[in-house]
Amino acid sequence: MKTILITGGAGFIGSHLVRHWVEKYPDTQVVNLDKLTYAGNLENLKDIESRPNYTFEKGDIVDADHVKALFGKYRFDAVIHLAAESHVDRSIANPMDFIMTNIVGTVTLLNAARAQWGNDLEGKLFYHVSTDEVYGSLGEEGFFTETTRYDPRSPYSASKASSDHIVRSYFHTYGLPAVISNCSNNYGGFQFPEKLIPLVINNIKNRKPIPVYGKGLNVRDWLFVGDHVSAIDLIFHKGRKGETYNVGGHNEKRNIDLVKLLCRIVDRKLGRAEGESEKLITYVQDRAGHDLRYAIDSSKLSGELGWKPSVTFEQGMELTVDWYLQHEEWLRNVTSGEYQKYYQGQYGGRR
Repeated sequence: MKTILITGGAGFIGSHLVRHWVEKYPDTQVVNLDKLTYAGNLENLKDIESRPNYTFEKGDIVDADHVKALFGKYRFDAVIHLAAESHVDRSIANPMDFIMTNIVGTVTLLNAARAQWGNDLEGKLFYHVSTDEVYGSLGEEGFFTETTRYDPRSPYSASKASSDHIVRSYFHTYGLPAVISNCSNNYGGFQFPEKLIPLVINNIKNRKPIPVYGKGLNVRDWLFVGDHVSAIDLIFHKGRKGETYNVGGHNEKRNIDLVKLLCRIVDRKLGRAEGESEKLITYVQDRAGHDLRYAIDSSKLSGELGWKPSVTFEQGMELTVDWYLQHEEWLRNVTSGEYQKYYQGQYGGRR
């Protein structure tokens, strides 16, 4: 049985990936390492927590002794590294957390992998999951490709850019088998409601003001989380070592258009008058260094590995709104901190 370490597996994308791997690959032991910060939630994985090929370990990827001990205990064959501080606003307020987790944490994992694997690299892989924000900001035309020059504009994107470079350096300098993917904005269930889509849905539902930065003209490419997970699976098994693959949803939307679409969908599903929730839109001061537009060119991934999104933007939005409207208890718990009680009850007696 192979053993794989997934970092940040209690978070949004991580929990979808862990569930996918546990269910699809029963002969692989999946170890989920998560610090359980505000965005890490074990309730995201309640449906698989008793599976025999799943293990949760609480810990910080910056803690070198703990990470080394885990590599010694489980002797991982591969790492899929998702653990990261990822909210731009938080990086502006407190950049040091992002430097530590996204840079130092990544180096800590790389060093542990090198020490454990040595020269026995057959079947080993360090997969680093990153973001399109490392490329900076686009004008009205063009797309990010794997050869686009890095130009990060926030402490978050700068920390992720640094970690990308470090992973590549370990591949070239030490021969560590590594691959990187850079994805566009993900959406779907289990996303912490500080991010745009769940925040808007939650505020519409509770008739609270919907904050929109500037004039809402910033453009993002939206990727359904299930399609991102399928891309990670494909790259993990078939991607070329030392390569980078961009993963995008081919769904460019201005923020204000996305917000208005969500207003229409939620109003319809809640039986409210059309346009009622658009009155909640409140324009606020723009974010410092706010990138105008992101857009991903995924032709390398589709051409080499045959990947393409399976969910249209309209289908994905309907599925996502349904999920949040049907999981009111989850929303209440993550916004109140109740999930911490769940952790204590489930794992409080374990080391």
